[in-house]
Amino acid sequence: MTQFFFIFLTNFRIVKSTDGKTGKIYYTIGEVARMFHVNTSLIRFWETEFELIRPHKNKKGNRLFTQRDVDNFHTIYYLVKEKGYTLKGAKEKMKQNQGQVEKDLEIIKTLEKLRGFLLEIRKKLE
Repeated sequence: MTQFFFIFLTNFRIVKSTDGKTGKIYYTIGEVARMFHVNTSLIRFWETEFELIRPHKNKKGNRLFTQRDVDNFHTIYYLVKEKGYTLKGAKEKMKQNQGQVEKDLEIIKTLEKLRGFLLEIRKKLE
């Protein structure tokens, strides 16, 4: 089966399409902030505090975050907002146990999806 791969520009953001599915390559700072329900200023602050996050910038200076950056934000958000780590503690944890932190985060994401699925079933049964 041959797979076609297209890249095109939409609203100054590069979008990748494979077999009719659309997945973003770059996310704006506003989109990232909405994903985590935080202000854009917090995203900029975390960007300066954590070396892992290095967004691309266009000619206008707008930040464009990759999926890897978003995954790193997930890890930072999990450690700081959900587990209660300080920024210094989160940096140390990410350096020491990056694999374990990512594994824990994936488990949490899976459980959240499962919870959403179960809530949908509950609504249909009511």
